[in-house]
Amino acid sequence: MDHKEFVKTLDPDVRTELTTKSDRAGLKRLSAHGGWILVLGCYVAVGAPFWGLALIPLGICIVFLFTLLHETVHSTPFQAARLNAVVGHVCSILVIVPNTWFRYFHLAHHKHTNDPLNDPELETPKPITTQDYIWHISALPYWANVAKLIWRQAKGDVAAPYLPERAEPSVMWQARLMIALYALAVLLVLTGWGWIFWCWMLPVALGQPFLRAYLLAEHGLCPPVANMFENTRTTFTNRVVRFLAWNMPYHAEHHAYPAVPFHKLPELHSLASDQLQSTSDGYVQFHSEYISGTKR
Repeated sequence: MDHKEFVKTLDPDVRTELTTKSDRAGLKRLSAHGGWILVLGCYVAVGAPFWGLALIPLGICIVFLFTLLHETVHSTPFQAARLNAVVGHVCSILVIVPNTWFRYFHLAHHKHTNDPLNDPELETPKPITTQDYIWHISALPYWANVAKLIWRQAKGDVAAPYLPERAEPSVMWQARLMIALYALAVLLVLTGWGWIFWCWMLPVALGQPFLRAYLLAEHGLCPPVANMFENTRTTFTNRVVRFLAWNMPYHAEHHAYPAVPFHKLPELHSLASDQLQSTSDGYVQFHSEYISGTKR
């Protein structure tokens, strides 16, 4: 059965239970995730022994706030709408992804998942050759694209097929605010606030390739069909990755029923596991298969 038929089979009480949001669950996870960023950031900031070794773990913790930003797009990590909005905007600044633009971009992705003609994620093609793969994982093209995107939006060029006209002013002003904040951050670094570079800028650059590798597994090698159990991958992984990614390795389940908050996805997985058609036993397996299928 496809994802729509599966959701219809769920008892109404089960649906209610699965889609119940919780400020407590969200704040608990946010406190833990933010706590690791704070601990690692302080370790780097004070120049503790071997502090350089903490830069990559710190960067991974920061860039994976993208998965929380993603959740706020669906308004699911917290019950309070204002909390979802505030956390989403903060994560947006930290991971350098325009909030309102990403909301509409991502919802269009959900509506047209893996549709070559309509999924906006596929406007950036998946790597085909080994060289493409290496270039993609390096995150260098990502940084170039996001810089161009924010600059273009700040100039007022915000039109996109998935972006409603009413949202265009917000997208433009958010881009301008982001540029102003990043310019201020650079100025502060140049005037002696070096910890901003060491605790945020450099770690984010070092962590981004890990996020690129993670995100590629969500739909890479999946067929361009309408069934979310086929066009989206669930990757079986360890608790650390599930923690950092807010349970989004259960990605087919998330696409099948986006209203389910992160803390209920393991429960949804237990109900939908027999329906999954695109899975990998870990990210090493996925990337090994992906690389073996690329053109030399």
